[in-house]
Amino acid sequence: MYDVIVIGGGPAGYVAAIKCSQLGLKTACLEEFSDKKGTPVFGGTCLNVGCIPSKALLESSHKYFEAQGRLANHGINIGKVELDLASMMQRKNEIVKQLTGGISGLLAANKVTPLSGRGKVLAGTKVEITKDDSSIEILESKNIIIASGSSPIEIKAAEFNEKNIVNSTGALNFKEVPKTLGVIGAGVIGLELGSVWARLGSKVTVIEAMDNFLFMADKEIAKESLKDFKKQGLDIKLGSKLISSENKKNSVKIQYEHSESIEEMEFEKLVVAVGRRPNTNNIFSEDSGIILDEKGFISVDDKCQTNTPNVWAIGDVVRGPMLAHKGSEEGMMVAEIIAGKYAEMNYNLVPSVIYTHPEIAWVGKNEEELKADKLEYKVGKFPFAASGRALAIDQSTGFVKILSDAKTDTILGVHVFGPSAAEIVQQALISMEFGASSQDIGLTIFSHPTVSEALHEAALSVNNQAIHIGNKRL
Repeated sequence: MYDVIVIGGGPAGYVAAIKCSQLGLKTACLEEFSDKKGTPVFGGTCLNVGCIPSKALLESSHKYFEAQGRLANHGINIGKVELDLASMMQRKNEIVKQLTGGISGLLAANKVTPLSGRGKVLAGTKVEITKDDSSIEILESKNIIIASGSSPIEIKAAEFNEKNIVNSTGALNFKEVPKTLGVIGAGVIGLELGSVWARLGSKVTVIEAMDNFLFMADKEIAKESLKDFKKQGLDIKLGSKLISSENKKNSVKIQYEHSESIEEMEFEKLVVAVGRRPNTNNIFSEDSGIILDEKGFISVDDKCQTNTPNVWAIGDVVRGPMLAHKGSEEGMMVAEIIAGKYAEMNYNLVPSVIYTHPEIAWVGKNEEELKADKLEYKVGKFPFAASGRALAIDQSTGFVKILSDAKTDTILGVHVFGPSAAEIVQQALISMEFGASSQDIGLTIFSHPTVSEALHEAALSVNNQAIHIGNKRL
């Protein structure tokens, strides 16, 4: 018998398994996907077909984009630039292979037993494992952690065919750069994938049903980023609902509704990126006692405990943002609780990042949320156009925005559009975790010249003390 069986080997599952084992618990990690030899392939969506391969292509495509013309701004002229897409994809695949193999090594080093097959939670904290050869094995465990992840949502108006109509996984594996590319959904995944192929030469059109661009982000950040995406060549059509798609031999013809009129477009490839759904189908038996909420997520409390004793659920299968780092932290928390220690997670400070160029990142509340909560707040901003380092690296688009409590000056939210946005927000998040005020950041020494000085100046701006800009709201 195991102390813990973790179902799912993605960022939530494998982290939970390692932490459990480190705390002295006999642990196994079950992964459904395996290689040709039947060896489980850990890493989940993030490492295999999500975060890591997409970031590899984002970086490679941006270097190609810079080599085509932006380097001339630095006095570097290199003539004709040729794209070797096969080599770019090979680099991406090698990074994925290195990292997934590394996780197997980490599990082994931490004495976690790897298991291969599809898991199902049965009553009495038992796990039914269906193996590749269809044989079934039932294991007992004192605790079970469900971390089965999520999958791309498929819509009837554009069903996947793995040729012309693909999901995010398919969009990471094109053999050629499509001349025209349609992207359904202007969320994180749609924008990142659209950016990759636009840089590599595709004419990209993004179809978004909502009228508001990046509804989850601060409105000012969303407004400025939309302008920049359009400058980059992304044709983003807001308030446009996909009605149908017609798969042709070498293209896809779509119809969408915009302003009460029906429009048509045709693309060589169509990427559907309208979100993800939790992998909770047939993951537990009816008599296990586990219940789902109205959206198909496993119901859990603040500690990720299901309504069934000793059964936990973490990551994309539970409420909250579908982010790898959120799932990993939940895994750490649950492991500590199972081991009899105290642990909690601050869901108010889960950072979000869109790895386009420039990056978009935020943590905490935005202005719209503060207004809805009727909280009085102050605003401080600093543009990267006034940053010496940002100008030096030719990345001066965007700004840093800090929101703090009007009375206590406690930082309530930080929003960044620009270079190293994710890293800047992470600095702010650490401060916020300790309850810092904008004045605390303003009194902190920042290295010069760095792009993170923009955070320092924005903090000073909150209290009208900025040095390198006028102290009026931008």
